Amino acid sequence: DIKGVIADPYEVNETLRELGERDDVKAVVLRIESPGGAVGPSQEIHGEILRLKEKKTVVASMGAVAASGGYYAAVAADRIMANPGTITGSIGVIVEFVNAQELLGKIGLKGYVVKSGKFKDVGSPLREMEKEERELLQTLINDVNGQFIKAVAEGRGLKTEEVKKIADGRIFTGAQAKELKLVDELGGLSDAIALSASLAGIEGEPSVIYPERQKISIWKTFSGGASIESLTELFTGLRVSYMIQNPAR
Repeated sequence: DIKGVIADPYEVNETLRELGERDDVKAVVLRIESPGGAVGPSQEIHGEILRLKEKKTVVASMGAVAASGGYYAAVAADRIMANPGTITGSIGVIVEFVNAQELLGKIGLKGYVVKSGKFKDVGSPLREMEKEERELLQTLINDVNGQFIKAVAEGRGLKTEEVKKIADGRIFTGAQAKELKLVDELGGLSDAIALSASLAGIEGEPSVIYPERQKISIWKTFSGGASIESLTELFTGLRVSYMIQNPAR
């Protein structure tokens, strides 16, 4: 499973590597319930799926939400299956930060920064952003967004210009995504399992193996499985993310 905010790819990638080495596994169904997350981890999972695909059939099965970084991971699979009402798409990049300068002033606090270069504190909550800094961030976002578009075009067999037309952050239902060729078929997890078995040439009823689930803590229940450390890193300071905002459920 890819579940919750994508902040740390380690557990997912470790499971994918283990499945890739198993002789008794012919196909892998990757269940995705994620609004996306940090760019780097999303790309690492995407890369691991591509490597797994060289050994096994891989089908991505979308749950309620498989958007932005969650969709980025899905396009690496051989096939993508979504429910008609799945929220997906959100192809784009976002950078968010808070300007707390006015608030700090109201409570009598003032921040000071000593830096080695003029761009070292881009996105600082202690001051307004300069025009030159905004342009710098926009250039960065455009580059990372181009990487997303390229991954979708290659994974879905689409022309870059086709993807660019819908790579403005908008979300789609699974049914809409199928019309746009962003997913292959509509159906649930059972349908994805049947599809993966068919693609892998498995005859009869396939034997399904579920990877061992780790113990669930209260924190992981609320955070969607990400560690405290990884989520802290994702949501503090300046971070570039493939993530949908306030996904519908």
